[in-house]
Amino acid sequence: MGDIVLALAASHAPGLAGLYAGAPEDTKAEVDKMYGAMSAEIAAANLDVLILFGNDHLANSRVLEYPDFLVGMAAEHTGPYEWFKPWLNCRNYTLQGRPEVAEALISGMARRGVLFVGRRENLLYDDNLSIPTVLCDFDTNDVPVVPVLMNCNVPPVPDQQQCYAVGEALGDIIRNDLPNGMRVGLFGSGGLSHEPGGKRYFFIDQEFDHWFMDMLEEGDHEKLLNEATPERMEESGAGGTAELYAWFVVLGAIGTRLCSRLGYTAYDNFKCGVGAVRWQMGG
Repeated sequence: MGDIVLALAASHAPGLAGLYAGAPEDTKAEVDKMYGAMSAEIAAANLDVLILFGNDHLANSRVLEYPDFLVGMAAEHTGPYEWFKPWLNCRNYTLQGRPEVAEALISGMARRGVLFVGRRENLLYDDNLSIPTVLCDFDTNDVPVVPVLMNCNVPPVPDQQQCYAVGEALGDIIRNDLPNGMRVGLFGSGGLSHEPGGKRYFFIDQEFDHWFMDMLEEGDHEKLLNEATPERMEESGAGGTAELYAWFVVLGAIGTRLCSRLGYTAYDNFKCGVGAVRWQMGG
């Protein structure tokens, strides 16, 4: 049986790379603290695989054929995709994949009534994978990665209850279907509040962001599932804040664990509330 030894979640705002140089010093310090802490955790965890859940920004599938969960099955993942390079302004990277783990996720989910679609060619990665890779040093830490890109844009979008249930199935797969002794890390990529391209493009709902992270630290999953509805997400940023449902997959997989906030910043030019958390997985 596999073992979840690390669970993290963080924002992937493109400005964290592209606009970092012009940010205030206190913002830079907070970003460095958050992502530096996650990089150190990943380096120390001795992972056999890191499974990352993040949203697809309509880059990899046609709208009429849009999967809710798209698994990168390639032996290597390279990015960022050329179209995204000018505004991401981050280094190129190559990550080792784990195709056999990707296959186990797809087949395991199918047996549990959940459709995961796999693709063996390299997916088109933007900030969803690129920002955590370059800020948390997935590449230099030499961590094998299985990316799972989620539908956060094409109705009907999987809601908090569905994503949590997918996480429960994921935890079951890791514990029962993956090889004995496999050390697994989970990473939820996306959020916090933002409205990409909308009339509130520069609006960051700090009240919502702190409410959400407070709820994570309280650890009451039932309350969070009841209150973090799609309508509540839309109020804090249409088309963007629901990226946080990637965090719900992690929550479902690990169950009730002590959660710690690694930091938070709300710099207008990032156009997104930026935060990170870790869950205590020992014991």
